[in-house]
Amino acid sequence: MIEVYLFDWGDTLMVDFPDASGKMCDWQNVEAVSGAKNTLAALSKHCKIYIATGAADSTELEIKLAFERVGLSQFISGYFCKANLGLSKGSAEFLQAILTKLDIAAKNVAMVGDNFEKDIKPATAVGMQAFWLSPNNTELQPSTVNVSVKVIKSLTALHTNLCN
Repeated sequence: MIEVYLFDWGDTLMVDFPDASGKMCDWQNVEAVSGAKNTLAALSKHCKIYIATGAADSTELEIKLAFERVGLSQFISGYFCKANLGLSKGSAEFLQAILTKLDIAAKNVAMVGDNFEKDIKPATAVGMQAFWLSPNNTELQPSTVNVSVKVIKSLTALHTNLCN
C-alpha cells in the first residue's frame, strides 16, 4: 500500500522553462504541469506527498515558495533537496536518506518522475514503486524498463492508484 508519494519537481509538477535562469521561485513566469493540482488534491486526501528534487541551487524554503506561486504547496508535506539532505538526487543513497528521515519502508513509497535515470532507476533500486511520467514515451526503451515500473502519460493517471 502506498502511504507516501515522492514527486520530482521540474517537468513533473512544474514546467521547467528552458530559457529561464536562476531559482524557479524568482522566475517571472511559473506554471504547474497539466493535471498537477487535481492530482495532488486527490492523492493528499489519502497519503503524504513530498518533493524529491535535484535542484542544487534552491533551498527547501525557495522550493516551497515556487510551489506556493502555483497553488500546489498546500498539498505537500515537505521538500527534500541537496541543501537539506547533503546528497545529490539521482542515486539510491538520496532516496534512502529520504526513507530514513520519513521512517518508512520503501515498499510503501512511490516515486513519480519524468527522468528514467534520475528518478525511476534509483527508486526501483531501493524497492520503491515507480511511476514514470513519459507523456510522449520519447525515452521509452522497452528493454530498459523494469516490469515494476508503471509508465504514465499524464499525472491524472495516478488517480487510479489512490492509497487506502
